[in-house]
Amino acid sequence: MKLAVNGVDKNFGKNIAVEQVDLKITEGTIHGLLGSNGAGKTTLMKVLSGIYKADSGTVSYDGNSIYENPEVKNNVIFMHDIPFFFKGATLKKMASFYKAMYVNWSDERFLKLSAHFGIAPDKQLNQLSKGMKRQAAFILAFSARPKVMLLDEPFDGLDPIMRKQVKNILMQDIANHGMTVVASSHNLREMEDLCDSVSIMHDGKILFHKELTDIRGTHCKLQIAFKELPDDKFFTDLNVVHQTVKGRIITCIVKGDISNLEEKVTKYNPLMYDILPLTLEEIFTYEMGELGYEISNIIVE
Repeated sequence: MKLAVNGVDKNFGKNIAVEQVDLKITEGTIHGLLGSNGAGKTTLMKVLSGIYKADSGTVSYDGNSIYENPEVKNNVIFMHDIPFFFKGATLKKMASFYKAMYVNWSDERFLKLSAHFGIAPDKQLNQLSKGMKRQAAFILAFSARPKVMLLDEPFDGLDPIMRKQVKNILMQDIANHGMTVVASSHNLREMEDLCDSVSIMHDGKILFHKELTDIRGTHCKLQIAFKELPDDKFFTDLNVVHQTVKGRIITCIVKGDISNLEEKVTKYNPLMYDILPLTLEEIFTYEMGELGYEISNIIVE
C-alpha cells in the first residue's frame, strides 16, 4: 500500500506535536523516521496508524483515509516501542484477538513462527523478558500478514541473532508480498543498512526527506592536506557546510552536486586528499547541528 501524508498537524492543547508534515512512501519499501528526542516521531506514527486523529491534513493508504476506517486498519499494524499485551494473556490468547481483528491472519504462520522463535503459546507474556516480549509482538504482527507495518524502535531489546531473524522475515514479506514499512529508530547504523529512504524530524516538523541513494549523491566527507592552507574561496567553491582545520589538514562536509568535486579539489593543488561517503549518523549530526541541536560539553563534579 502506498502511504501519503499531506499537511498533517497534531496538537495537545498548546503543545504542537506534529506540524505540517508531508510524506509520500512508495509501496514495498522501508522508510526510516529519524529525529531528536521529543521530535514527535511516536505521535506521528500514532496518527499514521489511525490511533490519533490529525487536527488537520490527511493520512491515506492507496487513497483511503485510515482514521475510523476498519477496511484500511485491517492492513496496517502499529508496533509500539513498549509491546502491550492484555493482563494475564498468553501468546495463544493474543493470537485469538489478532485473528478476530485482522482478516489476513494466518494460523499456519503463527504456529511456524511460534516454534521458530521458541515461545510457548500457553506462557503468560507478562512473565517474559523485554526481548522475548518483542519477539512475541513480531510473531503476532507477522502472522496478521499486514500490507503496512509501522514500527517504533522495533529492534530494541533484541539480541544480534534475533535482530537478524526478524529482519530476514521482514525482508521476505517486502520482497514477496510488497509490504511497506515505516520504522522509527535512534539506531542510525541499523537504519542505514535497512532503509530505502529516510526522514529527519525535529520539533514536530520534517526537515529532510530523501532516498538513501540520493543522499549518497549529494553529501560526502572530504579530507585534504595542503602545503599551504587555501583562502575562504576554497570552501565557497566546494560548497562546504562544515569544516575543521588541524594544522594543514582540512576535514569538511560537502553538500550539493558532488559529481565534479574531484576536479574542483585538484585546482587547489593539494598534497593528498580523500573523498569519503557520509554515514547516516554523520548526516543526522550535521543536519541537526545547523539547528543548534548538537553535543555541548558539561563538567560535573
